[in-house]
Amino acid sequence: MISITEWQKIGVGITGFGIFFILFGTLLYFDSVLLAFGNLLFLTGLSFIIGLRKTFRFFFQRHKLKGTSFFLGGVVAVLLRWPLLGMFLETYGFFSLFKGFFPVAFGFLGDVCSIPFLGALFRRLQGTSSMV
Repeated sequence: MISITEWQKIGVGITGFGIFFILFGTLLYFDSVLLAFGNLLFLTGLSFIIGLRKTFRFFFQRHKLKGTSFFLGGVVAVLLRWPLLGMFLETYGFFSLFKGFFPVAFGFLGDVCSIPFLGALFRRLQGTSSMV
């Protein structure tokens, strides 16, 4: 059984607030203050959940440097009040960083989803992506 520390519980809350502020900032026509606050909360929460050392190792692996540079460059662009450019950079960096996770997530959703059309769709999406 995995034990969850209090710091990880706090990290989940901070990450959730970060995602909320990013979505809310996007809904309010790319409000740069909300997006910047959401980005900072998201990265802080992530480091609380998995730890500073593992967060650093995740972002700065040799094969993930391109995605990391786009993601962190987007965060910097949002902080410099260029929200539209920053969110485009962050989105590309996010998909580049987590492309190996998507097939696993789609496979899980295909197994869990009991709706016939969605289950088949998720299983098809799982098969088209490559694990890198």
